[in-house]
Amino acid sequence: MLDEDIDPAVELALRYRAKAALRQRARALRNTIPRSAVIERSASIAARLEALPAFASARSVALFWPIENRNEVDLTPLDARLRAQGKRVAYPAIDPDTRVMTFRFVDDPAGLEEQGLGFREPAVSLPEAESLDVIVVPALQVDGRGHRIGYGAGFYDRTIPRFAPPALTIGVAFSFQLIVEVPITPGDVPLALVVTDQQVVEPTSTA
Repeated sequence: MLDEDIDPAVELALRYRAKAALRQRARALRNTIPRSAVIERSASIAARLEALPAFASARSVALFWPIENRNEVDLTPLDARLRAQGKRVAYPAIDPDTRVMTFRFVDDPAGLEEQGLGFREPAVSLPEAESLDVIVVPALQVDGRGHRIGYGAGFYDRTIPRFAPPALTIGVAFSFQLIVEVPITPGDVPLALVVTDQQVVEPTSTA
C-alpha cells in the first residue's frame, strides 16, 4: 500500500504508471509461450469453465475470439460444445463511431471478421444481447481479488456493469498471469471468478 501522506493525484499517477509497466511485461512474457502450450493450457481452462455449475446451467454465454499473435487464451473449441448444449453464444463488438462495446449473438463464428481493432467481431447486423448469464473476460494479468489488467482501452470495464449482475463475470488467464495485486484505478470493475489452467479463484475481497 502506498504511503497515506502521498498526494492522491500523485498516488493515482503512480498506479497508472505501475499498471502500464505490468501490462508491458505481461505482454512480453505471454509472447514467449509456444503455440502448443497456449492450446494445451487453454484446453485446461475450458474444462474448468465447463465444470462450473453456473457455467453449465447458463443459457447464454459471451466468449471472445483470441488474437492468436498475442497468445491469448483460445476458447474457440468451446464455442461448438456450448452450441451443442443449446446455449446461445455472443461475442464482443465495438461500434466504430461511438467506440461503445456490446455483445452480439452469433450463429456461426466463421462469420466473425476483423474490423480494424485486431480481433474478430460479429457483424453489426447480428442481434445485440440484452442480457447474458455468463461473460468470459480475457486478461493480461489478474489478481485474487478479481481485478485485471487488459490492453488499457477499458472496453470491458465500461460494458460489464450493463450486464453484471445478474451475469457472472469470469476472467480467464494462464497460471503465470495470476499475480498478487493489480493496481486499482478509477473505473476498474472486478470479476466474480478467475479461472486459470491450474485453478479456480473465487475472490474474497474486491477492495
